[in-house]
Amino acid sequence: MAVKRLTAAELHDAVDDLADLLTDTVDGGASIGFLAPLDRGAAVAWWRGRADAVSAGHLAVWVAHTGDRLLGTVTLAFPDKPNSRHRAELVKLMVHRDGRGQGLGRTLLATAETEAAAAGVTLLHLDTETDSPAESLYLSAGWTRLGAIPDYAATPSGELRPTTIFYKQLRAVAGAARSTVDVEC
Repeated sequence: MAVKRLTAAELHDAVDDLADLLTDTVDGGASIGFLAPLDRGAAVAWWRGRADAVSAGHLAVWVAHTGDRLLGTVTLAFPDKPNSRHRAELVKLMVHRDGRGQGLGRTLLATAETEAAAAGVTLLHLDTETDSPAESLYLSAGWTRLGAIPDYAATPSGELRPTTIFYKQLRAVAGAARSTVDVEC
């Protein structure tokens, strides 16, 4: 299993695989901002819309793949305000249903945390559906639960659910971020 940070050009090249992952994640019931059924064309367009932000350095996208099969992704969103450069938001941690239960989510999360710290980020935050499997992952990885907002987002089926806010403080490390990480899953 390899985890690699994508350039904007690589994201463009991987857009079909990323769209398949996004539709699988939504079809699997994950509340990641989309309603089911998610049209594949809409998923392709959504990923294509990320390329400019990746190119500008506002988003960093990592993908996990085994051979030529993309099984997961995670994204960090970096604020553009001068007083916010020490933090980032972890968004769209997705694992294909075929790759779940193998530690891939934990690997992607650890990669994002390590790379954020290498980039000088000292604070990460995220929101996730309350009582979801993702919430357990963040708690077990040392994230701090801040609280929940009732009826914050809809599940893919349209049901309003609470969202839990998490944060994690990091220690910045010297050195440039790596572009490829080989891991055992």
